[in-house]
Amino acid sequence: MTALNPSTVPPRRPLGYEPMTPLQILFSLRGRVPRKVWWLYAVAGPIGVGALVTALLRIMGFGAQQAEEWVNMLLLWPVLAVSVKRWHDRDKSGWWVLVALLPLIGWLWALIDNGLRRGTVGHNRFGEDLTGQF
Repeated sequence: MTALNPSTVPPRRPLGYEPMTPLQILFSLRGRVPRKVWWLYAVAGPIGVGALVTALLRIMGFGAQQAEEWVNMLLLWPVLAVSVKRWHDRDKSGWWVLVALLPLIGWLWALIDNGLRRGTVGHNRFGEDLTGQF
């Protein structure tokens, strides 16, 4: 018999914890997501999907501005939902997504706060700490 090394044991999930599905991550405003999920679902994913959809719309004959408008409408809610959950992970209200509307400083603030700073350790008013769960 070998002893378990604590560094190789996955973190315990709280009783009753169910991981979020991709649809919940993209469309629900409840819960928390760690940095890794934010980078994947609110930054890298939309860039890739946006490029693909833009290319398809351009092939179909849409103008550049028209294609951009359609892509922005398509991606607005999913990016908003993931960002709200990321602010929740920082133990801040989802209304903090509005900081991105501030010219120049808003995007920088959101990028630093959501993309670089760790969320609240342990449980907060929005749910359990999911770092290491994804």
